[in-house]
Amino acid sequence: MEREARERVIESLHGKAVKWMGRFALTLNGSQELPRLLARAKAMVDVYSAPDEVHGLFDYCQHMVELMSHIIRNC
Repeated sequence: MEREARERVIESLHGKAVKWMGRFALTLNGSQELPRLLARAKAMVDVYSAPDEVHGLFDYCQHMVELMSHIIRNC
């Protein structure tokens, strides 16, 4: 049951990530919403004891958001 719950969360997060990747690529305003969504998703992952690979993915996403925010601010 826990495994199924994890799979549903990961599937949901993947769908949201794909959606927001597209939106972020289309608009620089995505830099405002994406960090909030990432924080919410990370909180969900912690609740469901996601594998280390998922935590690594979120850390990478956080790094990329920070990098993009820096690039946008300095354009």
